[in-house]
Amino acid sequence: MEAQQYKKLWWDIILATLSFAVVPLFILGGVIYHQFSVSYTAKIKDNMKTLAENRAGSVDLFLDERISQLTGLAHTHSLEQLKDEDYLNKVFNIIQTRSKSFLDLGVIDEEGNHLAYVGPYYNLLKKVNYHGEKWFHEVMATGVYVSDVFLGFRKIPHFIIAVMVREKKKIWILRATIDSDIIDNIVRAAWIDKKGDAFLVNRENILQTTPRFGGKVMEPPKAPDFAAATGTSVEELDFRGETLLYATSIIKLKKWVLVIREDPTEQLTPLLQARFLAVLISLGGVVLIIIGAYFTTRAMMKELMRMEQKKAASDEVAMQSSKMAALGKMAAGIAHEINNPLAVIGEKAGWMKDLLGMEDMDGSENFQELLDAVNKIEYHVVRAKTVTHRLLGFARRMEPLTERVNINTVLDESIDFLENEARYRNIDIQTNYAPDLPLTTTDQSQLQQVFLNIINNAIDAIGKEGEININTRPIKQTNRISIEISDNGPGMPKEVLQKIFDPFFTTKEVGKGTGLGLSISYSIIEKLGGKIMVASEEGQGTTFTIYLPVR
Repeated sequence: MEAQQYKKLWWDIILATLSFAVVPLFILGGVIYHQFSVSYTAKIKDNMKTLAENRAGSVDLFLDERISQLTGLAHTHSLEQLKDEDYLNKVFNIIQTRSKSFLDLGVIDEEGNHLAYVGPYYNLLKKVNYHGEKWFHEVMATGVYVSDVFLGFRKIPHFIIAVMVREKKKIWILRATIDSDIIDNIVRAAWIDKKGDAFLVNRENILQTTPRFGGKVMEPPKAPDFAAATGTSVEELDFRGETLLYATSIIKLKKWVLVIREDPTEQLTPLLQARFLAVLISLGGVVLIIIGAYFTTRAMMKELMRMEQKKAASDEVAMQSSKMAALGKMAAGIAHEINNPLAVIGEKAGWMKDLLGMEDMDGSENFQELLDAVNKIEYHVVRAKTVTHRLLGFARRMEPLTERVNINTVLDESIDFLENEARYRNIDIQTNYAPDLPLTTTDQSQLQQVFLNIINNAIDAIGKEGEININTRPIKQTNRISIEISDNGPGMPKEVLQKIFDPFFTTKEVGKGTGLGLSISYSIIEKLGGKIMVASEEGQGTTFTIYLPVR
């Protein structure tokens, strides 16, 4: 595969990994966050609804208690008793010891005149006639009346509770002013967070309590109009460019509307924090997935490249073996074809020599030259037969064969193949064989291929004018044979030495080496049960040491 193909495959794997890992992660995170958001928002609204119902219930309870208290007082005392201001004052003081909800008490006849009054506005209200006031007619019509906040004769906001009593053809009213601060405190308990607010409005959308942010009693609030609200509800509304949560609940005794306002950003702060944390965790997960995908894919690509190189090396070895087998067959054919004419030439040369010996040619001036010519023919016939014998031996070694081998002999035959090349370059090949080297069972042809490759590399490394030393010795302690092939060439640096057995690594010029020779040699020695090592220093030459088991 080319580099571009590897790069494309690398990106394809990374993208596929990210698609199958990151996309589900985001989908899962989005679904979980959505469900959490919906549940949390619903919980906030439920809490606001509960709060609104509780506060409205507290206001209702307060008003109901005041009405009951005032009704009980009116029906347990006669008009004669209560229009006595001293007696009325004692009753008021007794009520105040239990609850300070009433600011004053007044007894009013059916004409609207004050019969008795107890409270801080005695001088102002004692002689006031209420016949023209709206609340007077309401209480005369309904019997019990709770007013909205109004100014009245006092000219300050307040609200009252009045009860009508029928006694012996007489009609009179017991009227009480309610401390509005108590209502305010009940409503203020719903002020939550920094921007929370709560207030009461009547059916004309007029404030009955003082809000936290802007607005005054008896004025419209700075909020949406909830005067027509029914029941209890919670909704999110946009008012004057600000989105807020509003909860409303009805005060049943008066039909006032309790409004509670909250800022959703404050209430949703935990949700926003959870979203930020979820996003942070998701991004961290994505980064880890990307890093994992990168390094995993990188490791996969390296392993794939290594396998491709290994396959290429195996293919090269197979091709080389095929070539060598074909070369062996060709060598056998050539040797066979040459041997026949060589035999005839040798036979004829011998016959010619015999004829020269039989004839009396001592007096011939060309006798010696003829004899020398016949001797040279025989010499070169023998030389040619030696070459064909080597070719036949090489051909036989192309076939896989395990046999008893003398390592010294294999080395000699390997040197014979390269002797002319070494002589041409003026390189001396010295041998120092152990005479007691044991025979071993191995594949002679593959072993010779290793020797040829290493010796040939030594010749190439030296170039010209050098020396190659080949030593063999037995190692009896480990039952092995040691073969050392050293040269006095330029040597190799450490970075080259570390890669010397890697497939396709070569220090030769382009076109002069495939980088497979030593890799194949290493594989052959390993396969034969041996071990090959190399030692080299720049300027000190190189030594290859091969250890083979004795079998």
